[in-house]
Amino acid sequence: MASIDRLGNRLKVLRAERDLTQAELARHVGVTRKTINTVENGVFVPSTVLALALSRQLGVPVEEIFYLVDDGSSA
Repeated sequence: MASIDRLGNRLKVLRAERDLTQAELARHVGVTRKTINTVENGVFVPSTVLALALSRQLGVPVEEIFYLVDDGSSA
């Protein structure tokens, strides 16, 4: 399974709970609105730096935003 298929996120929910638009969140973390959109929709896997910036801005641990989806196989 490709790595992008294994990464789930709660970014949209957490952003909405804080009444932030995609554009506002993007401005706070220094990226474009489109970047936030593609992360929320699982099209783009954020860099570690972006994931940490989102975590800081939203006030939650990175693991509360991003999580691995179990693919059913054992390692």
